[in-house]
Amino acid sequence: MTTFTVPTRSEVSENNQVIFDNLQKALGFVPNLYATIAYSVNGLERFLAHQNAKTSLTGKEKEAVNLIVSQVNNCVYCQSAHLVLGKMNGFTDEQLLDIRKGKATDAKLNALVQLAAEITKTRGYANPELVDAFFKEGYNNENLVDLILQVSDKTAMNYLHNLTKVEVDFPLAPAL
Repeated sequence: MTTFTVPTRSEVSENNQVIFDNLQKALGFVPNLYATIAYSVNGLERFLAHQNAKTSLTGKEKEAVNLIVSQVNNCVYCQSAHLVLGKMNGFTDEQLLDIRKGKATDAKLNALVQLAAEITKTRGYANPELVDAFFKEGYNNENLVDLILQVSDKTAMNYLHNLTKVEVDFPLAPAL
């Protein structure tokens, strides 16, 4: 199988070099998976615009979705990254472990996590009971659309890592 290496700044387009510089300033490093997207001249800019777009989901809700989708898709890179980002968004270790197991103690977050997992597992053919539970907990049509967009964002990254297997540059997520 082809081995994928993480491109360096000098190996990517000028546009991506600027993005690398901005990531370096903002994060202190360029995550390996973002760097891998930079093989595409336009991919990194397009992905970051999608990832950073406004959404009706809170930062915590986005991280819960990112973590459960990454768990379902068995992406070690993204599980590891979203454990770190989940803590930065106020989750405890116990809450993050619960999310990875497909549940949350908060009823509204639980409905979100369960529907996100189901959407991922069934490729969008979710159990109607989970959809109803999502709406019963106070979510609306806008939230459903934003949830699907968040699942697609994370699924793309999961697939990229699962295919390329670039080195994980975050503390590794423990096995469940």
